[in-house]
Amino acid sequence: MSNDPVRSLVVIPAFNEAKALPATLQELQRDQPGLDIVVIDDGSSDDTADVAAANGVPVVQLPFNLGVGGAVRTGLRYSVEHDYDRTVVFDADGQHDPASIKVLLDTLDDGADMVVGSRFLAEDDHYRTGHTRRRAMGLLNRLVTWSTGQAFTDTTSGFRSFDRRTTALLARAYPVEYLADTVEVLVMLCRAGYRVEEVAVTMRPRAEGEPSSQSWKLVVNYLRLLVGIVASATKPRPRKKDQP
Repeated sequence: MSNDPVRSLVVIPAFNEAKALPATLQELQRDQPGLDIVVIDDGSSDDTADVAAANGVPVVQLPFNLGVGGAVRTGLRYSVEHDYDRTVVFDADGQHDPASIKVLLDTLDDGADMVVGSRFLAEDDHYRTGHTRRRAMGLLNRLVTWSTGQAFTDTTSGFRSFDRRTTALLARAYPVEYLADTVEVLVMLCRAGYRVEEVAVTMRPRAEGEPSSQSWKLVVNYLRLLVGIVASATKPRPRKKDQP
């Protein structure tokens, strides 16, 4: 267990990541030895769970594939049940840099309720995406800004941290649909009065494997998300003090 008086947990959702996971876990354990880790095996058909266990990391195995949102919600519930103060969501595929975790946690300690690691805030901005995808991400950024009144540069980043209160809320209410698990969380928390901050982080190319999303699924969820954001903007804002 962590020796840090403020207990922090790194949640790693993983679906068929047996090839990439060993290097990810070893780098985390080497560079962030004060943090606890849990792997959420999202119904993998490969040796993801065995790889995590072989590296001395607790594993929660889901009986079938729920998708990233369902796996993250499971990890947040694990954090609540094990009484952690701060929670970080971290990719299994090697794209996230463990050195960037510090700035996410420091920003929580400065008073944020949730912190988003942005791929596009760094001055060198070396992270590259395809033209179509970049335009779609830009539209989502503008819609979230319109809905919440707060500007964001990377609404789809999955590299995030949460304080204890926010973790407890999202352990019950974290959206499970693809894209909603990143974008709708921002809308929900900002409109409820939570303090959400963006910080610059380093992102790297995927170490192994292929992205699990399919193009048709992206289109369907993208359209559903647009409708959801517009609809939410017409509703009265909930108050943070009314949240459990």
